[in-house]
Amino acid sequence: MKEVLKLKNVSKKYQAKNGEVDALSSISFNVKEGEFVSIIGPSGCGKSTLLSIIAGLEPKTEGEIQIDGSTGYMLQKDSLLEWRSIYDNVTFGLEIGHKKTKENEDYVINLLKKYGLYEFKDKYPNQLSGGMRQRAALIRTLAINPKILLLDEAFSALDYQTRIMVTNDIFKILKNENITAVIVTHDISEAISMSDRVVVLTKRPATVKVIHDIDFEMENRNPINCRESPKFSKYFDTIWKELDVHA
Repeated sequence: MKEVLKLKNVSKKYQAKNGEVDALSSISFNVKEGEFVSIIGPSGCGKSTLLSIIAGLEPKTEGEIQIDGSTGYMLQKDSLLEWRSIYDNVTFGLEIGHKKTKENEDYVINLLKKYGLYEFKDKYPNQLSGGMRQRAALIRTLAINPKILLLDEAFSALDYQTRIMVTNDIFKILKNENITAVIVTHDISEAISMSDRVVVLTKRPATVKVIHDIDFEMENRNPINCRESPKFSKYFDTIWKELDVHA
């Protein structure tokens, strides 16, 4: 598989009242096409800053980033517009990008049908469950045909049970559509159960401490059955220690 995202020695410095602050230091890793990669690290280490830099929303201070194709960005809140129908929400990106062609609208309709939202296309966000809203937000992002999907704590606003079901749904959709995904999360279980690889960052200034290949050696893998695997607790214990959570 070819590499669609390459980071080489990416660093970020902020100018604060008391001087210059190092946020990120020489971050390097690559992401292959179709991979699901999680970025995890101690609170405040700069995970979301790194994702914003990859998305082009924030400048880097040093280093190189190469992206093969466009990116889509999915935030913690679904940010659906309450006064627009679900269909009008999921086509909003196409609308503002002047790409609301018949071909793209047909693609959206197909996604809505495939992932159980077509019958709700004329409903409004407040008429949907949290999980359905998150699916709608994902379809809105996929509508613009991104090569890489960036997710910033995209499921943390959901309750625990809904969160597990939604991560399972999102995982299946991304794998079905062969979308490359990079997710920032503070949830170790989420990172392990969804990812092909987990990038563990150090405390600020964040560097790459280790990158884990996650392999559960199972067919029809999904986040729910991964959590039931004997290998899950081994991955969890290893990453828990690496995060220095008690430091």
